[in-house]
Amino acid sequence: MINYSVYMMRNPLDEEASEKAYARAQMSESMTFDKFVKHIADHNGVYSRGTVQGVVLDMCECLVEMLLNGNKVQLGALGDFWISLSSAGAETMEEFTAANITGINVIFTPGTDFEGLISRAQFNPVASRLAQAATLKAEKAGETTVDLEAAKRKPAASEPGV
Repeated sequence: MINYSVYMMRNPLDEEASEKAYARAQMSESMTFDKFVKHIADHNGVYSRGTVQGVVLDMCECLVEMLLNGNKVQLGALGDFWISLSSAGAETMEEFTAANITGINVIFTPGTDFEGLISRAQFNPVASRLAQAATLKAEKAGETTVDLEAAKRKPAASEPGV
């Protein structure tokens, strides 16, 4: 089940456009590597958690090695990994050196296991994180109402919590 909240936002590419309602997924849990490894091992009883962990760690190490060698790595149904570069521009091609390269970005293109996720997903509307926090704060303070507009405003620099 994918929890989502709805937010009013402007299109960042069109500052003149009016706000529209958009969905934003709310993460249910941040799953640790160990917990994910246990989940995989529980699904595939043949391999122990240690074996699964070793294979995944070795795969990551080898993936990094291959990417740093300039390779695109195709992992079948998982997808493809390769790199792109960020760089500061130089006035001419002659002036450009490796020192202009400012970052390496890992690109991931999902494979076939990720196709059709929308048709397999179930969605559940929930209150925004700000609304949830404001409700909890009011409940703890013994209040019976919540000012959602106040909760959504960013506090001024002089206010506590900034």
